[in-house]
Amino acid sequence: MHKYADNVGGEDMKKFIAMTLIMLMIVTLFAGCGQKAPGGTGVSSKAVKVIDIQLTQEEYAFGVDKNQPELLEEVNKFIAQIKADGTFDAILNKYFGDGTPEPVESAEPDSSKDQLVVATNAGFEPFEYTVGDKYLGIDMEIAKLLADHLGKELVISNMDFDAVCLSVGQSKADIAMAGLTIKEDRKEYVNFTDKYYDAAQKLIVMADDKTFDDAKTAEDVEAILSKFGSETKIGVQNGTTGQFYVEGDEDWGFTGFKTECIGYKSGSLAVQDMINGNISFVIIDEAPAESIAKAMNELN
Repeated sequence: MHKYADNVGGEDMKKFIAMTLIMLMIVTLFAGCGQKAPGGTGVSSKAVKVIDIQLTQEEYAFGVDKNQPELLEEVNKFIAQIKADGTFDAILNKYFGDGTPEPVESAEPDSSKDQLVVATNAGFEPFEYTVGDKYLGIDMEIAKLLADHLGKELVISNMDFDAVCLSVGQSKADIAMAGLTIKEDRKEYVNFTDKYYDAAQKLIVMADDKTFDDAKTAEDVEAILSKFGSETKIGVQNGTTGQFYVEGDEDWGFTGFKTECIGYKSGSLAVQDMINGNISFVIIDEAPAESIAKAMNELN
């Protein structure tokens, strides 16, 4: 009896040890599944952070149909008016302060009506985005006020960002309102209004990525990015300054980097792909960068 009991205890111990080893292997396997970004600390969390350094200096303006010089004049007067009377600051407060954003509705296109057709890319929060069938954002609220000012019905035409200026250039829309940076090659398609907003590009990384922690200036960031090769993937929104910054652009004076530039339809998609471990960094406009990072961190 005692010998039989000893054998049972020995077999149980062997099974216990085997199971323990299997569990350790499983834990080790899962621990190695997380993709480590350059400068990361191991398995990445799903949180992201914005590096608080402006990489560029830009000016946003609206792009008007070249065949409508009178509209350009009216829009410039309107921009000056809403800046002088505090309306523009009140709109900004809805998106950067404690105000409440107001949804904007689009009418259906109808050539028999007097309409203002606005070309935009509604994936660029806080300047233009959608909630259900309503449009929100700084540009969208300005568009509504502008249409009212002109006595026209507002039609919002939502499209890919790199088609916005082309659409106006082909007279398919009256004006481009899409967080649009004044740029020489875009002047081929539109006449720019006076600037209404100063902008910049910023870098988004995973929250545990320490690559840029010691950077103090744009030059510091560029020096770090210059060390990476094509194995490092940087996400951008297609057709935006972020893309020109990463790939290089003579008009801007951007020399570009050796990294691989991956384009997305929106900054949100780029950041989500970074969270999924498919790219290392994202470079997009400052205000959308802050909005997207906040939304992603609340979601995850």
